[in-house]
Amino acid sequence: MSQSSFIDGEVQARVAGLSIYPVKSCAGVALNEAPLGPTGLALDRAWMVVDAQGAFLTQREWPRMVLVRPQVGAQRLTLNAPDMPPLQVPLEPTEKKALRVRIWKDTVDAWDAGDAAAQWFSAFLQKPGLRLARFNPAVRRLSNLEWTRGVEAVNQFADGYPLLVLSQAAVTELNQRLRSADSAQPPVTAARLRPNLVLSDIEAHDEDRLSEMRIVTQEGGGVRLKLVKPCTRCPIPGIDPDTAAHDPRVWAALAAYRADPRVNGALTFGMNAIILEGAGQILRVGDHVSADWNF
Repeated sequence: MSQSSFIDGEVQARVAGLSIYPVKSCAGVALNEAPLGPTGLALDRAWMVVDAQGAFLTQREWPRMVLVRPQVGAQRLTLNAPDMPPLQVPLEPTEKKALRVRIWKDTVDAWDAGDAAAQWFSAFLQKPGLRLARFNPAVRRLSNLEWTRGVEAVNQFADGYPLLVLSQAAVTELNQRLRSADSAQPPVTAARLRPNLVLSDIEAHDEDRLSEMRIVTQEGGGVRLKLVKPCTRCPIPGIDPDTAAHDPRVWAALAAYRADPRVNGALTFGMNAIILEGAGQILRVGDHVSADWNF
C-alpha cells in the first residue's frame, strides 16, 4: 500500500495517548512513543499475577492491584506499591523456569518470575501462594477467530486482543454524564478504561464505527490496524486508579447509555483492534491517523 493510501481516508484523527500495562490489571504507563510488536505495544501485558493453581488475578476481585505502579527501564521493570519496597524484575528472565498458567479459557506455558516477585505480590495482596508469570513469546495465543474473521492475531496476557482503542471525546462525554447525574462527581480519566491508543479529533465513540486505521510513522513506515470487536466492560472502570476505591456511579453512568446490541446488550466502551501491518514500527503521540467508516 502506497503512503498516499495510508493518508487518504474518510476520517482523520491523531494519536492523543499511548499506554501500556506491563503487569495485567496493575497500573498503566503513559508513553510518548512505543514500539509496536505482533502482540501489541511492547511489554503490554507481558506479566500476569497468578494464584497457586495458575489462575490469573485481576482488579475485579483484587482492586489493590491498580496501586502497583510499573516503571520500565532499559533492563528491568520496577514495581512500586504502598508500604512495599521496590521490586525489580528483569525484562528478559535469566532463568526460564516453566510455569503453566490460565487466563480465561486459555491455558498456556509461561515463565516464573522467581521467588522474590512471588513473595512481594503475596505480601501486598495478602494472599499466599501467588506467582508472577512472564509470557513466553514462543506461545501463540490467538484472538477469537470469529471476530477477527480468520486473521490469526496473537496476544500476550491481554484479555483477548492486541490493542484497545478509544476516543478522548468518549471520555469527555462520560464525564458530562457523570456531572449531570451528580455535580460533585470528580472527572474520570482514560486510565480507568485502560486503552492502548487514545484518539483525538473525532467524535465520541466514532471508534465504534471505524473499520481500519492507518498510521504513517516518522520513519516512513505504515501501520494498519483493524477494529474488530467492541470492548465489553466489567466493573473495573469504577475502580479509582489512584486509590483503588470503587465508585458505583461510573458503572451506573455506563449502564445508562452503553448497552451494545453487537454483544447481546453487554456494556461496551472502546474497540479491540488487531494488527494487519506494521509490527516493528514505532507509534508516537501526535501521529496522524487515517481511517474508514465501517458502514
